[in-house]
Amino acid sequence: MHLIVGLGNPGREYEHTHHNMGFDVVDRLADSLGVTFDRDGFKGVYVKTKFMDEELIILKPYTYMNLSGESLIQVMNFFKLTNEDLIVVYDDMDTPIGHIKLKIKGSSGGHNGIKSIINVLGTEEFNRVKVGIGHPNNRNVIDYVLTKPTKEEEPLLEDAQKLAVEAIKVAIKDSFNKAMTQFNK
Repeated sequence: MHLIVGLGNPGREYEHTHHNMGFDVVDRLADSLGVTFDRDGFKGVYVKTKFMDEELIILKPYTYMNLSGESLIQVMNFFKLTNEDLIVVYDDMDTPIGHIKLKIKGSSGGHNGIKSIINVLGTEEFNRVKVGIGHPNNRNVIDYVLTKPTKEEEPLLEDAQKLAVEAIKVAIKDSFNKAMTQFNK
């Protein structure tokens, strides 16, 4: 069983903002598998499905970004999952806009959702798919991440979201290492 967690903030005012790339990617993943988030629980919404004969839980924590780990750890404990079963998808300012980067280990890089997850897991070692949102260029970081992409950014971010979904599918079908080799360019 795999747990795919998209990070974001709940609420209409945060929909499709830079900081909600994780939510947008797991929405695309669910759509590509023909499922919708149909269950409330574990401080979030989730769906259970299958891909390539592998059971998947796709989760959107509704704890707000800073407490994302609370939702994730509840699912992991309930289904007795390990860090190897986990893939976390989130926005990253250090990855160029429109690109993705897969990693297994690393610091939070200042991302509060990742800080929360590292805190509850007690380790920096877990699978990550970073969706590049680029730097805010002379704008306040908080204002930037909580705004919607510009018309110029939208197609780049849509491409990155599609790539992230493909990478997740390769990670499930083959391995996370194979997905890193294929998608980290």
